[in-house]
Amino acid sequence: MHPYPDHWEADIVLADGGTAHLRPITPDDAELLRAFHSRLSPETIYYRFFAPYPKLSARDVARFTTVDYDDRVALVATIGGELVAVVRYDRVTPGEAEVAFVVADAHQGRGLGSALLEHIGAAARERGVDRFVADVLPENRRMIGVFVAAGYTAQQSFDDGVIRLTLDLAPTATTEGVMRDREHRAEARSIARLLFPGSVAVVGASRSEHSVGRAVLRHLLAGDFAGPVYPVHPQAAAVAGVRAFPSVLDIPDPVDLAVLAVRADAVAEVVEQCAAKGVHGLVVVSSGFGEAGPRGRERQEELVRLARAGGMRVVGPNCLGVANTDPAVRLNATLAPDFPPRGPIGFFSQSGALGRAIMQRVGLRGIGLSTFVSAGNRADVSGNDLLQYWEEDPATEVVLQYLESLGNPRKFARLARRLARRKPLVAVRSGGSSQGVPIGHAAQALSLPDAAVTSLFQQAGVVRVDDITQLFDVAQLLAYQPLPKGSSVGVVGNSDSLGLLAKDACLRVGLAPREPVDLGPEAGAAEFERALGALLADDAVDSVITVFVPALAPPGADVAEAVRRLAAGADKPVLASYLGHQGLPPELRVPGPGGSAGRGSVPSYPAPEDAARALAHATRYAAWRRRPEGRLPELDGIDADAARELVAAALDEGVERPGEAEVRRLLACYGVELWPQRAAASAEEAAAAAGELGYPVVVKAVGEGPWLRFGGSGVRADLHTAEGVRGAFTAMAARLGPGAGLAVQRMARPGAATSVRAGQDASFGGVVSFGLADVTAELLEDRAYRLAPLTDADAADLVRSVRAAPLLFGHRGAEPVDVAALEELLARVSRIADDLPEVAELELDPVLAAPAGAAVLGARLRLARPVGPRPDHGPRRLRAPY
Repeated sequence: MHPYPDHWEADIVLADGGTAHLRPITPDDAELLRAFHSRLSPETIYYRFFAPYPKLSARDVARFTTVDYDDRVALVATIGGELVAVVRYDRVTPGEAEVAFVVADAHQGRGLGSALLEHIGAAARERGVDRFVADVLPENRRMIGVFVAAGYTAQQSFDDGVIRLTLDLAPTATTEGVMRDREHRAEARSIARLLFPGSVAVVGASRSEHSVGRAVLRHLLAGDFAGPVYPVHPQAAAVAGVRAFPSVLDIPDPVDLAVLAVRADAVAEVVEQCAAKGVHGLVVVSSGFGEAGPRGRERQEELVRLARAGGMRVVGPNCLGVANTDPAVRLNATLAPDFPPRGPIGFFSQSGALGRAIMQRVGLRGIGLSTFVSAGNRADVSGNDLLQYWEEDPATEVVLQYLESLGNPRKFARLARRLARRKPLVAVRSGGSSQGVPIGHAAQALSLPDAAVTSLFQQAGVVRVDDITQLFDVAQLLAYQPLPKGSSVGVVGNSDSLGLLAKDACLRVGLAPREPVDLGPEAGAAEFERALGALLADDAVDSVITVFVPALAPPGADVAEAVRRLAAGADKPVLASYLGHQGLPPELRVPGPGGSAGRGSVPSYPAPEDAARALAHATRYAAWRRRPEGRLPELDGIDADAARELVAAALDEGVERPGEAEVRRLLACYGVELWPQRAAASAEEAAAAAGELGYPVVVKAVGEGPWLRFGGSGVRADLHTAEGVRGAFTAMAARLGPGAGLAVQRMARPGAATSVRAGQDASFGGVVSFGLADVTAELLEDRAYRLAPLTDADAADLVRSVRAAPLLFGHRGAEPVDVAALEELLARVSRIADDLPEVAELELDPVLAAPAGAAVLGARLRLARPVGPRPDHGPRRLRAPY
């Protein structure tokens, strides 16, 4: 075991899209450090040491490589086994340390200094250092820029020819924003390097016509890739008429992208060759990795480790490949022969087998893609990386994802929420996978129900659909038509029965259809044009569905032309249901670049139900975009530092389930009052407790058991006398038996009993849920979930998301409860979940929501030490391979 925390090691993406490995220095790095120093220019050495320092002595090397990982910490960055940067701090006072870093001249400007500063700052905070000081020469503008741009609160002073910078390491919204922005740019750039290669090598390009490598080579050539393609074959002089090379290292020109189609046990050697060649990225179509059991997982981990150490990102393994329809690239580095037309949709598919069918269906539907990535096992590149890229890609207007699992759901939610504000993101759920966190089996993998995953998608503005057909149904609407401004739908067609089907379908999916306009079976282009034009001009209509029955009047070019022409100039979506037609039929397309469909093309569906369902998804998404993003509410009475001390003290004493007094103190740190209760072992003790608390009181069961549900047999309420308390205690003790403890609590004002839960999930991080506190709600799993911390909009939406929410708002004449108090309580509890990863489970039950205020009458807490860094917290890093 090494003497430092495992999470101090990390793979990172650099500003130019390359990768590097960060880790603490060890005495074994002595030779690497000497070689590193020998490559530094005299200017870089002078800036670091303020004097000429051409050679490190043995004493210097021993001092620099031997640290205690507490008062003295040093991190190094390596690429291809070569040390390229070093950062270190030396503690000078309990809370302050001097920091300095140096980056090899050949790697300056790649963002290494910023990344190292992020990670050394995080390590310092863990060791109790809250302030860095750095002495920098005035002419060393690049290093000054790194410190100033880090986002920390900084002060500068000048003395004796040296600038002293003082950095406050306390995390702030600014520092987090800086890290996120750097992560976003770097990860987007790393994907761009994969999708825009200047040259491609196909390693394993066999002369066998039906081999995997030959297929990729054939598709690259057939797609008319804009750059050179290099087959790699150990014996052949040429493959498919193209000159071949024995290895990647034998190719005389630079190689940007390598597609690996060799045996799984030969991949590692090829990766090392690609690293030595300076290849930017890898697409590994070979199988036999994580999907093939423990040995395959070992190979997969080795693949990713070698690739990242060599500065490369990896798509795959066990993947279909990548495609880019940009006319300047025309990259089809996939196993699919169908090269999609150019269009505004970016598509990410985890499944390689399904990816081939998707590529084929895109063409049949008339839909165009900007880029396509099939990531297979997602050992490195994941859907989150593609979200980073597509957010900035001007050629991508809609993003589609087929997801079998979520690698980092918390990061997915963060990225998706940001992307969805600008571009629609549609995801299809799957039944699960051996790789990552299965979406369809979230309960088993995450100890959270699938409803929690659905809430995650909804909170982030993701359009979640059930299957591939729906995915394309929604995509063709979002890609080629404007978003609806509301839920009102006009229906026009040449069949009364079909119009009524469309109306009923709209009602079932939550839309507000108007009475259908029936033009009759003989209607032609002129009739459709008048009716459709009237609906599009009506401000009370937000969307229009046109229906047409070919059996009564074969669809002519004149009708399609009228529909297409009016739709192209409208600011509201137009959909068609031409029975037997699906996708973007040629007669309903607006010409786009290269003959593809353009904006304004009318999507057609084989049945009105399909059109209504797609429109409902688009309408809900548009409503989400119109809603305010919300803000983190300013909450008074919060003392997070005191809460951390309480939690740390409890865990140090081995306490995982604190008692009522400790729970009350922790909640008080976040402005949450837990109503006191007194345990009673006898009727007399119960009466005495009631006298202390003040009447009226309740006698209730405490502990574990179904009687604990509010309103159940475990509560006797509205007790006003000592005699009544004694009687209630005696009766409950006799009925429930010795296994149930009893307690007395002052009675709260009547209201709706609710339940608030929070805790940590291994992938999601802090999660908050809300529901009513009764057996029926629990039986029906009527709970809503959101990620912590909650914005004011999140808290309001959480309360309203449960099916029983009308009970809180005056259902059937009942007095409405104080919903604002509930929302504030949820916001405060979400801060606990976000601030304290040690709070594994927190349940407030019941929370009695009255017309004025909300009383927390019960609470249970479980603590646990978090393992490693929190998901999507701390300095940026690439996730570990599956």
